[in-house]
Amino acid sequence: QVQLVESGGGLVQPGGSLRLSCAASGIIFSICTMAWYRQAPGKQRDLVAVITKGMSTNYADSVKGRFTISRDNASKMVYLQMNSLKPEDTAVYYCNAQVGPASSWGQGTQVTVSS
Repeated sequence: QVQLVESGGGLVQPGGSLRLSCAASGIIFSICTMAWYRQAPGKQRDLVAVITKGMSTNYADSVKGRFTISRDNASKMVYLQMNSLKPEDTAVYYCNAQVGPASSWGQGTQVTVSS
């Protein structure tokens, strides 16, 4: 069955960097649109970054220029490189896979940016 497992979250100081990873299984990874979302306590889950099967990308304005989404179809992995982190980036980050109307979610990984 479809499974997405995030890793790489943790505690980092403002201005620091983290790389999140998402390992996919049970899907034809190469045809999926992959995305990262995040959700802070009491807030809605917001789209952070998207990468299509054709490698097109898009980013939320709040992370543009600081975050980079990438994918490796051979290993069925999606990454989110996060640089110049700010306290407002603190959230649970979720991996998402979509093919047409079908959507799958990972369990989330906590990112905390604090001095």
